[in-house]
Amino acid sequence: MEFKGLRATIIGLAREGSALARFLAERGAEVTVTDIKGEEELRERMVPLAHLPIRFVLGSHPIDLLDETDILFVSPGVPLEIPIVQEARKRGIPVSGESRLFCELCPATIIGITGSSGKTTTTAVTGEMLKEAGIPTWVGGNIGRPLIESLEKIQPQDRVVMELSSFQLKLFGPDFGLKPLSPPVAAILNITPNHLDRHPSMEDYIAAKKNIFLHQGENGVAVFGYDNAISRSLAAEAKGKVWFFSLGELPEGAFLRNDRLYLKMDETELEICRTDEIKMLGRHNVANLLAASLLASIGGADIEAIRNVAINFKGVEHRLEFVREVRGVKYYNDSIATSPERVVAALNSFDEPIVLLAGGKDKNLPWEEMAALTVKKVRHIVIFGEAAPKIERAVREARSRLGASTPEISLCSTLEEAVAEASRVAMPGDIVLLSPGGTSFDAFRDYAHRGERFKELVARL
Repeated sequence: MEFKGLRATIIGLAREGSALARFLAERGAEVTVTDIKGEEELRERMVPLAHLPIRFVLGSHPIDLLDETDILFVSPGVPLEIPIVQEARKRGIPVSGESRLFCELCPATIIGITGSSGKTTTTAVTGEMLKEAGIPTWVGGNIGRPLIESLEKIQPQDRVVMELSSFQLKLFGPDFGLKPLSPPVAAILNITPNHLDRHPSMEDYIAAKKNIFLHQGENGVAVFGYDNAISRSLAAEAKGKVWFFSLGELPEGAFLRNDRLYLKMDETELEICRTDEIKMLGRHNVANLLAASLLASIGGADIEAIRNVAINFKGVEHRLEFVREVRGVKYYNDSIATSPERVVAALNSFDEPIVLLAGGKDKNLPWEEMAALTVKKVRHIVIFGEAAPKIERAVREARSRLGASTPEISLCSTLEEAVAEASRVAMPGDIVLLSPGGTSFDAFRDYAHRGERFKELVARL
């Protein structure tokens, strides 16, 4: 792609938008950045770009920007339904994103990873396994620094491991004026209802996820979670080589048998490790390790490197992260749990009595399964945030349906109040678990901001 003189408009000056603006402006593009926020809120983002010839249009997204636009770039946090994006599509102006542009330009093999849960852990572990094998590896996408910043340093023999969200992947499809695109190695870990506040339907969400493998050629490699009915069914649409991973036994791929993790490719069965050697909590993390082992092996990692990381990786921040023990009570930060399904996985990771902190902003997802599990696993639930009425109703209905007296319920307005209440009701031997089930956007910038605040509050107990 020729950038000199290209009239590029970028919607959103967050992490990806800032990196993209710099990348394009440094290569001679005529860059306009538009953001719904004002200059005061965005000053921190604007200052590092001040030396570059970038025009900022703030406070709204005027449609007439399209009169001087050859290509429109949209940040993942921006809904594609907004008027300026719809008008660009009507006019035939291509719509892209930082992740898509990176994939178009990257000289190295890209391993793309998506799923409703487990993306970040699987991406991080895959990256560590490849690095342990001595392969120069870059990790990013939906996590860490935008990969476009590192493009000049990436060599053809390197590996790139990318976490890709449904919002990023939507722009890889055929509906936005560019040739459809998929990374050469792709994984769909699982698909369950998620982000239905941003996707008009479950079908739209699945269609976005499918872009990660759908446009591969015959040389493509696609990995699917076998235990998830939707991801398993999608394998039939892959054009290249298909691999599965499973917590049950499989004829090939990555699988679990008698509490041991195995990798079987090209008729050779290799043992990775035993489940009791794994430091990460939860069966869902065994599945993440199996997926990562398979992807790292496809990427060229040897079994020793895969094994070393599998038994030593301690987990990713804000994902069942142990914070501290206070007066015999252990506190865990699982702020990444932004769907009820993730709370279920977290609850199933513990045998001890649990005091659960749940809440945040609702994503229009069902709470019934989580509520039923709280009756069995949770001694006391402390509910906070915008989703509180929905969660309380689901838990009360589950208690009534199952004839149970637990969990006891406390209602709080804020996370600060919730931590104080959890500390008050917790007893020695309990687990206090922040696993909200809702997003953080009712009170925080993102899940990491919420997790950091939780850790600050626990540190003061």
